[in-house]
Amino acid sequence: MTPDARLSAAIEVLEAIDGANTAADSILRAYFRSRRYAGSKDRRAVGNRVFDVIRHRARLDWWIAGAAGNMEPSARLRILASVIILDGETSEGVNALFHGAAHSPGTLSPDEEKLVGNLAGKALLHDAMPPGVVHEVPDWLDKLFQDQWGENYGAEMTALNSAAPVDVRVNTGRVSRDQARKSLSINDIKTEPTALSPVGLRLIERARLEETKAFRKGLIEVQDEGSQLIALLCEAKPGMTVVDYCAGAGGKTLALADAMALQGAETDKGSLVACDVSEKRLSRMDERLKRAGAQNVRKLVVDDLDAIAELEGCADKVLIDAPCSGIGAWRRHPEARWRLTPERLEQHVEEQKTVLGAAAKLVKAGGHLIYATCSLLGQENQQQIAIFLADHPDFTLQPINEIWARSIGTECPTAANELLLTPATTNTDGFFCAVMERNPT
Repeated sequence: MTPDARLSAAIEVLEAIDGANTAADSILRAYFRSRRYAGSKDRRAVGNRVFDVIRHRARLDWWIAGAAGNMEPSARLRILASVIILDGETSEGVNALFHGAAHSPGTLSPDEEKLVGNLAGKALLHDAMPPGVVHEVPDWLDKLFQDQWGENYGAEMTALNSAAPVDVRVNTGRVSRDQARKSLSINDIKTEPTALSPVGLRLIERARLEETKAFRKGLIEVQDEGSQLIALLCEAKPGMTVVDYCAGAGGKTLALADAMALQGAETDKGSLVACDVSEKRLSRMDERLKRAGAQNVRKLVVDDLDAIAELEGCADKVLIDAPCSGIGAWRRHPEARWRLTPERLEQHVEEQKTVLGAAAKLVKAGGHLIYATCSLLGQENQQQIAIFLADHPDFTLQPINEIWARSIGTECPTAANELLLTPATTNTDGFFCAVMERNPT
């Protein structure tokens, strides 16, 4: 692909992202599956351009709003602005890229030519930009974050808009962390142990893990270090009855299965139940469970009321990986910040209350209810726990540092009873976790 064709492709991908509710990286992969002629350098260049625009969208839009007259920001204008502001391209260079030949983005309109002239030589940052624009935060969330983080606001938002590292969880039922690391090194994949999780490795450089023996044999599973920590804090052990109430595609289910030693044909290692509202989502874990060698994992759609009723008061551990805003994963899905609305946030908050109440019924006396989100907002986290405990006096919040000491062993990053991980403080995705015990009868 020529440079102008790459720009044209980036515009098409951004338009698809703007019109969908699917992850940007999934849309990018789908785009190139139907364009086999594009080489690896083309895919990388287009992908980098797309994510650069998404991560700089508020600042690019600020410049466009001030320089484009009556034109509204669009995928095409954002790509055009990125070429000028991020790449430092000259007016002549821009005209050479935006022309009428096949596969190019098309000739500039008079208004676009004026935009190019107004943006020429401009730097990405400007002193007149408000904090929310500088830190790529939607207007309606900006004050919430400033109130929550105070003087740490800038550092937290900067980290949340950076690119995330790639972490893997080692399937310790099959191999040690050192052995997994050596296996990956055979494929020239360099890793380092994760700082907090005792079962994690962090890639020093991005690589195609799917083609490695370690991945194919189920020795590793791609999982952010923060997510690994949530699974470890469940303290799942062989012989227990454990419920992953919002299992989704099964990342934490796999981690729980490993902790419960559910590899192999033995049937006396306990029971792990993976629940979700979507049978389709649950089916996505089948291949992953098979690859990891996990046995005795039961999948259950929560609409099956009779089956759910049979679990009431039976579970040693119930994990709620609650539906949430996903703010903690903005590093991986930066487009999600522009899709979140106040209405969607309120919907998540109501869903969380419902899920907490329903899942609590499954916990036996003396058992633990583990509530987790990948959100950084108090109304989805600490406030939800306060409301739940006020309505459920038979549950007691447990000190997270004591659970951390038992289950993880490294130094706990918080002295509070609840855990909040952030990209700025722990270099993980953003996660919240609270553990509550059902009082013994």
